[in-house]
Amino acid sequence: MPLTASETCLSQGGGMRYGLRMTKTPPPGDRIAKVLARAGVASRREAERMIEAGRVTVNGKPITSPALNVTGKDRITVDGKPVSEPEPSRLWLYHKPPGLVTTTRDEKGRATIFDNLPEDMPRVMSVGRLDLNSEGLLLLTNDGGIKRKLELPSTGWLRKYRVRVNGRPKDEDFAPLRKGLVIEGERFLPMDVSLDRQQGANAWLTIGLREGKNREIRRAMEDIGYAVNRLLRVSYGPFQLGSLKPGEVEEIRRRVMRDQLGLDAAPEAQAKPKARPQRKRAPIGKKPRK
Repeated sequence: MPLTASETCLSQGGGMRYGLRMTKTPPPGDRIAKVLARAGVASRREAERMIEAGRVTVNGKPITSPALNVTGKDRITVDGKPVSEPEPSRLWLYHKPPGLVTTTRDEKGRATIFDNLPEDMPRVMSVGRLDLNSEGLLLLTNDGGIKRKLELPSTGWLRKYRVRVNGRPKDEDFAPLRKGLVIEGERFLPMDVSLDRQQGANAWLTIGLREGKNREIRRAMEDIGYAVNRLLRVSYGPFQLGSLKPGEVEEIRRRVMRDQLGLDAAPEAQAKPKARPQRKRAPIGKKPRK
């Protein structure tokens, strides 16, 4: 059973105390990783890794196990920075341009999607990823629980892509993708593939899949002899890219988000009028957010 911060004496006045009394009463508060996820720090799994790496403190003391419950009275920091109270869950549509990486930091120093977001955006995480040269719809959220839920294959949401390949394929060429491939020992689930049109030396396809393996479409196409030279995600479950332009962000109405994700309405969300979603585009040449 997880312990509370008070039960472990996580305070500036004392160290960790072991040999604690056992009780069947559930401890108050929530697991520390869940709290970090709700605060938009990271997904729950990533938060657990941060805890194990010693990057998280509670009431001034570092912790290395996620088996700890915390309440609003506890002071939590990550990498020395205080973690603020969780905001209501929010979700945004973002049109990722090509040439940006979908990580908070890049070891090669390349620009990330987070460098290109409007300055008034809160701390957010991406739901899944698009590789450097891919473009189109990315969902962004301030809630690590929502991120994790939408990334799970069990959620079953179809993700659709417009894909351009070099060559003159025939519809029957895509039969292996529709049946499901095994590439270098890794199994790919069946894909929905339609051949839309030929455009000069290239062909346009529409591909739908329900999982998010690394470079899945590109690898599958290479396996049957075609090279992808453009890949644009146009939808993620019920959410559509629509007319959103590269670099633009649009917040999804909270009622729509709750309905689509099966979330309960928070009391404050019921009481407050819903603001109209605004579409914003990061100005060209602006400096990255710090």
